[in-house]
Amino acid sequence: MRRIAAAGLAALLVGTLAACGGDDDGGGSGGSVTLWMYPVIADQAKSQEFWAKVEQDFEAANKGIDAKIELQPWEGRQEKVTTALAAGKGFDLVVLGPDQIPQYVEQGTLEPVDSALDGAKNTFVETSRNALSVDGKLYGVPIYNTSTLPVYNKALLDKAGITDVPDTWDEIRAAAPKLAAQGAATLNYVGAPEETLNLTFYPWLWQNEGQVFAKDGRSVAFNQPAGVEALQFLLDVQKAGGLPAGAATQKSTLDGSPVVTGKAAIMPVAQLSQLAPIRTALGADKVVVGQPIQGRKRVSFGLPGGVVMSKRSENTAAARKLLAYLATPDVIGGLAKASGFMPTRTDVQVAGDDPAARQFAEALPLLYAGDTHPKARQVMSVLAPQIQAALQGRKTAKQALDDAAKEANALLGNS
Repeated sequence: MRRIAAAGLAALLVGTLAACGGDDDGGGSGGSVTLWMYPVIADQAKSQEFWAKVEQDFEAANKGIDAKIELQPWEGRQEKVTTALAAGKGFDLVVLGPDQIPQYVEQGTLEPVDSALDGAKNTFVETSRNALSVDGKLYGVPIYNTSTLPVYNKALLDKAGITDVPDTWDEIRAAAPKLAAQGAATLNYVGAPEETLNLTFYPWLWQNEGQVFAKDGRSVAFNQPAGVEALQFLLDVQKAGGLPAGAATQKSTLDGSPVVTGKAAIMPVAQLSQLAPIRTALGADKVVVGQPIQGRKRVSFGLPGGVVMSKRSENTAAARKLLAYLATPDVIGGLAKASGFMPTRTDVQVAGDDPAARQFAEALPLLYAGDTHPKARQVMSVLAPQIQAALQGRKTAKQALDDAAKEANALLGNS
């Protein structure tokens, strides 16, 4: 075993990191296997400690295999992973999300991982498995799942005379003028274009039964009536005083946000890790966790993180053994406890006795990971500025989405 360390791109480019040590024929039980891990556990010290133990325990149970878990930063992740997969160097295994996997499958650089789970595949949450699959094949072992739910400031609702938390579109529309009369926004909307739409506009689109892409994937669908209605809903709430004044440029940081300063009643897409600081700021008795907001359907965002295998791994036997180990209840449960994210196995219980944590876990079947299209991220970067333009009053909902669709379809190869 060697100590977990951060691996730099320079080391990758000069080829000093062999994908699997280079001296195993791929079919043996020994050799070296490298996993690139990201800050799933936000606390750096806890992350180092957790993955060092995983490495140590795996090696103790698999004599002759040298496991190397290298902690990587989020910054520059896409470029580094793309370079490594193309070169076949740097790692055997890496953590990716559902919107990243299809592009690499399309490029032929990932190996299906179904066999690594053996008979345990069906113990994983179905939505997590589906999100990490392409054409019926599993390409990522789900090791954690984010979960988002609305969080309410009950004090603001009480002050506005709203007795039940508004968790449908109609109830939110009705709440907006009442809260505005008390000097409070209804929704804490994060509109800065650099923020992921998975945590801003897309949940509203999905709640209205809209989709980002057409079924054939050759064009976008967010400018269809369901998408226009979803954006218009946000604009209507904004017009009623239901969005913060700076919503179009607001970022996702909690520090100084309308949520923690008591100026917005609902954080519509909140993660469990954000609950503690919100409770600290507002008082635990003033904070209520709800179920996913309902439009035409009830849905929120939840993203599984999956460990994928490079197709050019030179030690697939060792890589599959490490994949199987990462999929065990002990590792899945330990990671959930250390990270605050949700376990992906149905036979692993949520750690702790906080009822809210169980709410986030129980919501997994109602969560959607987003459209797993090879160009999902590029389309998002085209759409986000247009939504901002609508929030700033520079375009109507239809104009903004049509303009974004024109640019996105050109990106997809359709004029």
